[in-house]
Amino acid sequence: MQAAQPAPNPSRDMTADDRKLVAERLAALAYPARIEILQHLAERDACCNKDVVSRMDLAQSTVSQHLKVLIGAGLVRYTPERQRSMYSIDREALAGLSHALGGLVAGFCARRPGACGK
Repeated sequence: MQAAQPAPNPSRDMTADDRKLVAERLAALAYPARIEILQHLAERDACCNKDVVSRMDLAQSTVSQHLKVLIGAGLVRYTPERQRSMYSIDREALAGLSHALGGLVAGFCARRPGACGK
């Protein structure tokens, strides 16, 4: 299982690593099926791939690929078990992304033309 990365702090200038993490997480959310998977996972503590597949009109292999991307982005946790692997939403990572994105948007909206020294 991948270790959770700390959420970027929008109250300071984001580092290159922070920007990369936010971009990777947003890219992982760029597919409606992945958002649907997160919605399904948010309703429970954990579930297996079969449970997710049963709720979607996608092949098992497609759901597995989407889960792999979400895990890689740190938004979903993967726990291998004997008979079946379990997936759960990483609520802390999603909350951190929400906080970082909210801070970025607020910062962008607060800037005025000419504030960059022109």
